[in-house]
Amino acid sequence: MPIRPHGADALKPLLLDGPARRAELARAASLPRFTMSSRETGDLIMLGIGGFTPLNGFMGGADWLGVCRDMQLADGVFWPIPVTLSVDEPFAASLKDGQEIALLSADTGEIMATMRVEEKYAIDRGLECREVFRTDDPAHPGVKMVLEQKPVNLGGPVKVLSEGGFPTEFAGVYQRPAESRALFEARGWRSVAALQLRNPMHRSHEYLAKIALEVSDGIYIHQLVGKLKPGDIPADVRVRCIDALVAGYFPRDRVVAGGYPLDMRYAGPREGLLHGLFRQNYGCTHMIIGRDHAGVGSYYGPFDAQRIWDEIPPGSLQIRMLPIDWTFWCHKCGGMASLKTCPHEAGDRLMLSGTALRKGLAEGGDIPPEFSRPEVLEILRAYYRGDAVTRRTGS
Repeated sequence: MPIRPHGADALKPLLLDGPARRAELARAASLPRFTMSSRETGDLIMLGIGGFTPLNGFMGGADWLGVCRDMQLADGVFWPIPVTLSVDEPFAASLKDGQEIALLSADTGEIMATMRVEEKYAIDRGLECREVFRTDDPAHPGVKMVLEQKPVNLGGPVKVLSEGGFPTEFAGVYQRPAESRALFEARGWRSVAALQLRNPMHRSHEYLAKIALEVSDGIYIHQLVGKLKPGDIPADVRVRCIDALVAGYFPRDRVVAGGYPLDMRYAGPREGLLHGLFRQNYGCTHMIIGRDHAGVGSYYGPFDAQRIWDEIPPGSLQIRMLPIDWTFWCHKCGGMASLKTCPHEAGDRLMLSGTALRKGLAEGGDIPPEFSRPEVLEILRAYYRGDAVTRRTGS
């Protein structure tokens, strides 16, 4: 029996198609227009494809406050991070309760959705930052995102009309939850572990995935194809790295690689919970949580994102965490190991840091082969040399 979507008996996609979409697009042409941020656009697409089941739109004030303080919606359903839309004061003042608006992409100006405005409210940004990110330091990229939001939030249901460029730009990678669930069912997988990726897949990620494969039917390598912070490696490059690693070092019938459209929030522990929540909607039964999951800088302890799963009320999520300790290459062991399996000293261990790897590649230095497979390193070296990258265009 497949795992149920979060908070519902079935997926709740808000994306229209066919005649209903064409009619709504025609109607949207005459509505007041508002251009969303990149983060809001990614959230909207997740609402559209059912990744944010059971939400029916952007959160109102009671949901926002409940999520910030208690990680639950006003109706009691667990939810760890606000999903909100903010607008400037003149635009908010021009709207009446119940009025409909058109939501546009910041990148293309495309009409992405219509929204019925049921509520206008201001938020305490400091409260959201302290509760969600555990800091109000504006140097934190997630805090900076909240502090730069416009002053008025709009709450209400949406009808989603577009997935932006993701279906074509990442054809064969980008997936809707209904599609991943169908793939898992076709393969007869009863247990599926999700591996979250925002960096190229190196030996540490490979090791995490193979640990998960020992205890599950399949692994879902699920990478973010939305926006990251400056300096992170682009999604198209990461796609090629994953393809190369899966082709050479994994049994193909036990791996599915996919992509999802969110921007990173870098919310550490709470974002780890959100990652588990929407992977449940994608059909996964387990969520791999390793060192510094969804973290940035030194704002979170290396295993805070694991501990928080033990702090939420029982039954908050059906998906289960698969905790994995600090991983590294041990010269004496002659391979990948973790603090739970390796008896050797720190001097025998090569800690696999994505930051150190990016620095070495950017500076043209030698990269130890223990960091990553040669096929992956060649793709990354080509990227840093400025060579053209050819994306995968089909599965």
